[in-house]
Amino acid sequence: MKTITVVELKNLIEKGEEFQLIDVRESYEHEFCNIGGELIPLGEVMNNLDRIDTSKKVIIYCRTGVRSATLISILDTMGYENLYNLEGGIFAWSKEIDPSIPTY
Repeated sequence: MKTITVVELKNLIEKGEEFQLIDVRESYEHEFCNIGGELIPLGEVMNNLDRIDTSKKVIIYCRTGVRSATLISILDTMGYENLYNLEGGIFAWSKEIDPSIPTY
């Protein structure tokens, strides 16, 4: 599984590189705090595969990286090759990049 650190993600954002950011947490988690990712809750991903871009890097995150890693493992077996798991999820983003993002 390919991974990306929060520092690497921050660099992509700062450079203006094109990628898709997907948040697989539940809507109440996304409402509480988010880093701008498109919300597709984990339980809804399989019904929304058409929303996952196959032409560019797709970074998937959750709270700590466990749910997103699980999803990527499944999607990898379906032929997706452009997916990256955000190591540590939004929790790591809060701790290393932006402490104004609340943790839970």
